[in-house]
Amino acid sequence: MNISEYNSAVDLWSDRVFAFVLKQVHEKELTEDIIQDVYEKLWKKRESVQFEKVKSYLFTSAYHAVVDWSRREKLKRTISNEEVNVEQDHSNELSELINRGLELLPLQQKQLLLLRDFEEYSYAEIGEIVGISESNVKVSLFRARQQLKEYITQHWNS
Repeated sequence: MNISEYNSAVDLWSDRVFAFVLKQVHEKELTEDIIQDVYEKLWKKRESVQFEKVKSYLFTSAYHAVVDWSRREKLKRTISNEEVNVEQDHSNELSELINRGLELLPLQQKQLLLLRDFEEYSYAEIGEIVGISESNVKVSLFRARQQLKEYITQHWNS
């Protein structure tokens, strides 16, 4: 990949990679640091990365960076027992419920859901990014969706 292609990769994918990481770490500054590291790695390997595969490379690097961060920080998820104010707009309530449910999922399941349902990657592409087989991607996504469905069912209007 040449310098022009690298710059194109930054223009094309930085917003989506940023959104992918931010959805997982929830801190803008941390997300910016992770994205900077991802693009720095791409810069160092620009000669060996084909431009046609740069999207996959970026999301794979971002995925691994978030996993590494999570391990270093030993991220502990807790749910607040605060009462949720009932809102008239059920779409906001449902959106909040989905986000809370996503936070309860194991990190890999959450990432798989984000890659599939928000970034619209194919099962094969996700398997390549995460380093698992396509069938494992499908099984993990099924389980993640089941857990999310159960959480929403239990907490909807309760």
